[in-house]
Amino acid sequence: MLFDSHAHLNDKKLYGDLPAVLVRAEEAQVSRILNCGADWPSSLMSVRLAEKYPGRVFAAVGVHPHDAKTLTEEMVHKLLKLAEAPQVVAWGEIGLDYYRDLSPRETQRSAFIAQIAAAKSVKKPIIIHDRDAHEDILRIARQERAGENGGVFHCFSGSWEMAKECLKMGFMISFAGPLTYHNAPKLSEVAAKVPADLMLVETDCPYLSPHPYRGKINEPARVSIVAAKLAEIRGVSYEEAAQITAANTGRLFGLC
Repeated sequence: MLFDSHAHLNDKKLYGDLPAVLVRAEEAQVSRILNCGADWPSSLMSVRLAEKYPGRVFAAVGVHPHDAKTLTEEMVHKLLKLAEAPQVVAWGEIGLDYYRDLSPRETQRSAFIAQIAAAKSVKKPIIIHDRDAHEDILRIARQERAGENGGVFHCFSGSWEMAKECLKMGFMISFAGPLTYHNAPKLSEVAAKVPADLMLVETDCPYLSPHPYRGKINEPARVSIVAAKLAEIRGVSYEEAAQITAANTGRLFGLC
């Protein structure tokens, strides 16, 4: 019934206990998980996990803005080759992070643009990471026609005005644990207003565990808490929110 649209199962906080993590996901009716790459090793591992758990785990490949300084032309070619695997349904996560600035901002922007082009060349939707970089993210996304093959702003953190701009460009909006936090009225407004056919839910595990598990290791089973909060905000049943977001995720990533 549920689709966790963004996870990092290969993270050491989860990988050592992965069979149990997947059992708990199944018990919570999380039938599908998209595992996202952040660099070359995690992108490769993402594909390997999707091969190991066919039909349950799917893969995205790409280089996170934190690791933008590692992206070379050779790596882009390797990622393009990796993206040919049938388990790869998206390119990401990519984007900009001006909060931690672990790669120089100009390097982040160049890597973002290069990966948008790569994703377009293989006709994959993109998964965008945006932290404290709203203005540049929107500018580059417009300039590069980044939504040409669809995509999602994962763990959305912007305003409703920003969300409308993302939707116009062909992106979906994904909600994660922060939607459940008491200090997130801006996110609640977006969750209430985004069209039903353009919303996703995710965990971004092992990060951003929802309330009341905030600060603890997150896992796919807890996407049910995000879906329940989304249902509450929109005034619909949990079952409806779960089914709609799962269908939207399947459609975006060509898994219907």
